[in-house]
Amino acid sequence: QVQLVESGGGLVQPGGSLRLSCAASTSIFRRSTMGWYRQAPGNQRELVATITSFYSTNYADSVKGRFTITRDNAKDTVYLQMNSLKPEDTAVYYCNARTPLSNSWGQGTQVTVSS
Repeated sequence: QVQLVESGGGLVQPGGSLRLSCAASTSIFRRSTMGWYRQAPGNQRELVATITSFYSTNYADSVKGRFTITRDNAKDTVYLQMNSLKPEDTAVYYCNARTPLSNSWGQGTQVTVSS
């Protein structure tokens, strides 16, 4: 299992930006598909974005054009740049690392979009 530590959440006004970071504990990161998921109160956890070890990305329709997922293999870190934030983006955001043999989750970081 990979230990994942998220950071960068907080309170932001509508239209604002935040950047989330997720640092992995081991170099297995470099072979992992990394992802960001979110869960709002009363809702199921949903996919936000993923990036493979070959840097191929995938986004939920609700965030396309606003969010960008990137990875830095030298730092074993994945990022989620979130722009033009909306109140409906409010949720706990979770980092995920997946390989054919493992599936690891971070503890989550709260993002609140409110005026």
